This record gives sequence, C-alpha cells and structure tokens, in this order.
Amino acid sequence: MIAVRFRRRMPDKGARALLAGPGAVPDATPPGFTGAAEETSSWHDASGRRLICAGLGRVPSARMVREAAGRAVSLAHGESRLAIDARALPPALAAEAAVGAVLRAWRFSGAPPPREDDPEPPPPLLRRIDIVVTGKREARAVWDALRPGVEGTLFARELVTEPANRLTPRRFARRLRALERHGVTIEVLGRKALREAGFGALLAVARGSAEPPCVVVLRWKGRLEVPPVAFVGKGITFDTGGVCLKPAERMWEMRADMAGAAACAGAMLALALRQSPAPAVAVLGLAENMIGAEAQRPSDVVRTVDGTTVEVVDTDAEGRLVLADCLAWTLRRFAPRAVIDLATLTGSIVVALGHHRAGLFATDAALAAQIAAAGEAVDEPVWPMPMGGGYTQALESPIADLRNCSPERRQPDACHAATFLKHFVGDAKWAHLDIAGVEAREEDEPLGPRGATGFGARLLDRLVSLRFETEEV
Repeated sequence: MIAVRFRRRMPDKGARALLAGPGAVPDATPPGFTGAAEETSSWHDASGRRLICAGLGRVPSARMVREAAGRAVSLAHGESRLAIDARALPPALAAEAAVGAVLRAWRFSGAPPPREDDPEPPPPLLRRIDIVVTGKREARAVWDALRPGVEGTLFARELVTEPANRLTPRRFARRLRALERHGVTIEVLGRKALREAGFGALLAVARGSAEPPCVVVLRWKGRLEVPPVAFVGKGITFDTGGVCLKPAERMWEMRADMAGAAACAGAMLALALRQSPAPAVAVLGLAENMIGAEAQRPSDVVRTVDGTTVEVVDTDAEGRLVLADCLAWTLRRFAPRAVIDLATLTGSIVVALGHHRAGLFATDAALAAQIAAAGEAVDEPVWPMPMGGGYTQALESPIADLRNCSPERRQPDACHAATFLKHFVGDAKWAHLDIAGVEAREEDEPLGPRGATGFGARLLDRLVSLRFETEEV
C-alpha cells in the first residue's frame, strides 16, 4: 500500500494539493476557484511544481473529503509524491483524506511491466502521500483505525482483478494463506471433504470444470467469549453459465464473479490488522462454473448440506447453489451470532439499483439497519429489497423441495434468489448483499480507478465495529 505520512508543515518535494471550501480559499489559488464541492483545478508554478486545488463545499462531510482527496490524486498523475494540505480540516476529517487518496491511487500489482520498445517510459506511480494537518497525533490515531479497512479493500481488489487462469479455486485458497501471518487461521475443504460433508449443490456446480472446487474457512479468534459473526462469500472464479451458456459479449467480466468471497477475505484481513475483539469466521465457496461432459443440466436435482433437494432450472443460477451449501454448513458448524453473505448474484439487481447500491435482503431489522449505516459511513451504500411472500411460490418444484430460480423469464430474480437462500438460514439473524453492479467501476471515479472496487470489505469491517465488538448484540 502507498506510504502515508502526517506532517505539520508542507514538504519541499513533490506535487502539492489543497483541499479547500468556499470559506477558506487562500490567495494562492488560481482565478475563479471557489472551493465548491467537486471543483478541481491544476496548474504549475514558476518552478514547475504541480499545484492542485480540490473543492470541499461549504460543509464538508467525511465522504466529501475522501472524494476531494481522490480527485487531487487523479490530477497528480505522473507524480511519485503528493502532499495534501488538509490544515483547514479537523484532524479526524484530515485522516479521511488519506483514505480517499489511497483508494484512488491504487493500481493492480499484477499489471505488466513497461516494454523496452515503448517510445516513452510510463510516468512514475505515486509512492508517497503526505497529509499536512494541524493535529498530527490525532489525525494519525484516526488513520490507524481506518487503514485496516482500506488495506482489506485493496486486498479484495487485487483478488477480483486477477485473471481466472491465475486465480483458480486452488490458487485462490493459496493466496489466502497470506492472512495467516496476521493471525487468521485457514482451513481448506477439498473435494473429498465436501462430498463427506454433503455439499451436493456446490459439487454439482463444479462438475463441468477440470479445476476442483474447495471451501476456505477463515477464522479470527478475537477476545470476546461469544459465537462468531459469520461472512459467507460466493467465489465463482469464472462463470460461463454452464450448459445455460452466457452470451459471449463481456463474458470476460465473469472473472469477477468471486467478488463476494474477495470482500469477505478483505474484511477478515481488516479485523485482524486492527485486532478486533470480535470473533469472526468467513466461509468462501470457491468453484468454476464451466461447460463439460460432466456438467450439471437443467432439470437435475441436487441435495444440499441440510438435505434439501433442489431442481436446477438454470445452470447460470449457480451462485445461490454454492451459497445454499455454505450457509447451511456455516450455521451447523459455528452457530454464529449473525451471518451475512455477499455475492455477485443476479443481473436483476443491476436493473433495479444500477451501479450505485447493493441490494440488501435481511431477516433481522436491527441487523439490516446496522448494515445500511455501515455502508453509508464507508461509501458502500445498500438498499433494502423484499423477499418471501409471493416470491416463494415461484420456487415451487414438482420434483424437488424447491427450484433454484423461477422458470419464467423477466422475473424479479434478485428477490427469488434471496428467498431461495432464506430457506437455508432458518431463524438465524441473516442478511444477503447482492453486490452485482457495484463490484467494479466502468470508469475512473474519485475513490478508485476503473475496475474492481473491493465493495463490501470496509462495509463488513465497519459493521463489526458498530455491532459486534461487545458481548451484547
């Protein structure tokens, strides 16, 4: 991660950026700059130093500060060092500038190196950010609390960006071993263990692939003597749709169908880095959904961990099958205080909410409210959606306990998928986040470049800090 330093004075080296609102615009700013929210300006002084101004608006919020810092970073393209003048802000908000700057400055570590025949060498990457503040100690303390969530988000982005041939289920599991040095324990259930445990739905999804599936269990012990909070993540490392083949257009994006699992892993890293007192467990179902002679077919009936039989209507509705097994197994093995699953589950949630919010389905009103509050606090907003009721009827099957989706097209599939998952959690406190549409950006934005967002990692970390770090819930 980019190095962040808090200083009381502006350093002599590197580009300079000023975060300013309408009431605090100094004379050194360019003509016409007002400090309005989303306003930016960039120029060079007589010495050639790049100077940047980013507006905060009249009453800057934490989100406005993060986004202003991100815009400043985007204008500092080609600079290896940037100093952000945040002395007009309270120390806590100045620390939020570091969050926005680091999130925007991230670049995928697996990008190819410069080619020798490039006519011009690429500009240097930003390596250091100095945040100039009035209260160095106070700002640093706030940043120390926020930094783990940022690191978890960047870890999730790295995983989501990896090509599917470099992040197969087994390689995904090996990548997660890096969390062990932070105190997270890792358990990997291979095909034999999954068969013995009754993961019939997950194994059916993986039948068409030469790559064997696995379930990875990440555990953070914490300090509280209470059951863990559980995260369950969909980890389809590539999704062709199976026999119900997806269109070729933009199928390359299906390498990101494991973004839910990546977010859960990022959240576990964040909890470990900040030594959260709350015990937590993440159960990640990793598989490929491919075409092959052994691939499952529409009309197949599979049996899940809890004994439920499911008629497979559409092999492209595979994520809910993986989650069904993982949810039932998580509840049986860990009896968690609450369970939250994340998945790029349905295209219909994108139709409903676009690329702005994740869909939130929950059985517990208090848990749903805390998830919504956590999401707003960290720029990962959600929106409550319905399930149950009439959606249940669409899943009735003549040959099994239920169908994995409705046979009728143009239906509210996100609501059907959540209703399907609800069957496997019983009376548990449970929430489902359908993050399809928010797991990646179509273009550069203030809080990140085009590509993977890491959505969910900071949300889960903030949720734990809000709700699960005391013995009472």
